[in-house]
Amino acid sequence: MNPTCPAILIAAPASGQGKTTVAAALARLLVRRGRRVRAFKCGPDFLDPLLLQLATGAPVHNLDLWMTGEADIRKRLHAAALEADLIVIEGVMGLFDGEPSAADLAQRLGLPVLAVIDASAMAGTFGALAFGLSHYRPGLRWAGVLANRVAGEAHAQMLQDSLGEGATSGWLGALLRNPACVLPERHLGLTAAGELPDALARLDAAADALAETPLGRTADADWQAWAVDFPASLEDAPAPRLLAGRTVAVARDAAFSFIYPANLDALRALGAELVFFSPLANDPLPACDAVWLPGGYPELHAAVLARSAATRDSLHAHVQAGLPVWAECGGMMVLFDELIDRDGQAHAGWGLLSGRVRMGERLAALGPHQLGLAAGTLRGHSFHYSRCETELAPALHTESVRGGVTKTGEAVYQRGALRASYFHAWFASNPPATAALFDQKEWK
Repeated sequence: MNPTCPAILIAAPASGQGKTTVAAALARLLVRRGRRVRAFKCGPDFLDPLLLQLATGAPVHNLDLWMTGEADIRKRLHAAALEADLIVIEGVMGLFDGEPSAADLAQRLGLPVLAVIDASAMAGTFGALAFGLSHYRPGLRWAGVLANRVAGEAHAQMLQDSLGEGATSGWLGALLRNPACVLPERHLGLTAAGELPDALARLDAAADALAETPLGRTADADWQAWAVDFPASLEDAPAPRLLAGRTVAVARDAAFSFIYPANLDALRALGAELVFFSPLANDPLPACDAVWLPGGYPELHAAVLARSAATRDSLHAHVQAGLPVWAECGGMMVLFDELIDRDGQAHAGWGLLSGRVRMGERLAALGPHQLGLAAGTLRGHSFHYSRCETELAPALHTESVRGGVTKTGEAVYQRGALRASYFHAWFASNPPATAALFDQKEWK
């Protein structure tokens, strides 16, 4: 069965234009009207999907032609199309930025593109920018353009007029500046939805504003102009149950929140039983065969984590027993002897890796990476502001992959069956290699 479903990829000329706000507002608006919306995020990202999940009430998966792969993308979109009235996909960076870009995804799948443009400091140039985005790549399916952060009705009319008569750019309206709709940011992106008590109220305010635009007034029948066929992927072999009978304990709280829902699904598909614990609550490890410490914001909670003696001591006992731990990015940072936050304040770490981690003001690494193991190659990415100061010799390195050029990437540290790196893995990219992360055996 090849379902057809209206779909829209919400893109922009650059980061910071308001893609997430518009994507979440559109999803929220239609959910309030009783429509079934499924949302996705283009590219590696942990934070935007949380807001899209709040808007839709359903898990949000990532789509990336390199990291997740086309077969995985088609499988997830096919499943969504079987149950949704509309699929909303938020782009990444600018429409044509990155390898692969959001435009690459749109063109590969035949997705119509809606461009969100921050028009706060422009007038006639809005039309030129919209024209360029819609014509830069031949064959790109175009839905229209929406102006964001507009000063008022007169400004909105100037922007619409700049498109010209008979323009193919497709005016879909303007959102006026509104502090009630603003989503706050910090050094790794938007503030996590779970940390904003009024996050839903912000999305509702944005949805209310969007309801007054041509986009928000689109009738159900008119959505069919953006219908897309979503055939099933031909590559859908079940994962080998290499973790059957094993329990994996997963740290999950505000300090360790960078968890792809697809990664949890991948572990379950491998046969693992998942149990969760909170280091911020000083939970001891639950009974388990392996531990996953995902990324997040340990630097924002370093003082509390330094006092999480029950978590720390039970993790030490787990490692001393030779049981596996996979720690990525923020999950690795807390394992060192010391964590120095953005204010220069030193906090005690958990002392499983010698050295310290120091937060910086600038990005230390960003981009696609892959980790080659004996069981296969895992794809993923790296994105962090901190740096390790350690005399530990890496057990191996990831490979940084950009534009077809491969370079030495992130260090992977090992202590017995504990393995740690800044590398964020996409578990579904190679199930046997994922199982190896949670295996006691050597895997170099």
